[in-house]
Amino acid sequence: MKSGINPDHPLYQLFIEHVHETFVRTGTHAEKEIEQYLTGLLVGFVHTDGVWAIRDRRGKPVTTVTDMVAEGDIRLNADSFEREREVHKHIGDFILFWSGIYPEFLRHLKLQSGRDLLCDYIQQGKESYSIAGSFDHGPYREEAATFMKLSVGFEEYTERLRVLRETIPLHVAPDGGSRSN
Repeated sequence: MKSGINPDHPLYQLFIEHVHETFVRTGTHAEKEIEQYLTGLLVGFVHTDGVWAIRDRRGKPVTTVTDMVAEGDIRLNADSFEREREVHKHIGDFILFWSGIYPEFLRHLKLQSGRDLLCDYIQQGKESYSIAGSFDHGPYREEAATFMKLSVGFEEYTERLRVLRETIPLHVAPDGGSRSN
């Protein structure tokens, strides 16, 4: 995830240390690429532009998972397979982040518009990472394995982020924006 914050930045360093400590403390030794990916996810979602990165053709943020799925479907709104991959990667990130850091927001999102009432967020997150991971050629080859691991271990990584939430004093605004204490 691109955030404009490089690995030398103190915020990145804070998150990478806490992610690593969380995995060690919970007896899970994730591979370095998963720890780095989760750190990038946290850093990328510090600003709401990262949270609401998927835009429709008019440039309006797509705010429900159901609409994100439609936006990433090559048969509906995605104008290329790269767009399909980008959107499904974001859906996986979006659901993993919220289900781990602030699951209450997903309940709010489900009720807010009613569009996601039938959405099984965990299953959709797993499926979206699997779709992103199926792009295992050319420039996507290296990340494909990471997405497949995120898909298979989705619930485990959600739980690790919940543990992490307890170690970093984060407060999330009701509108989906985050701010640190």
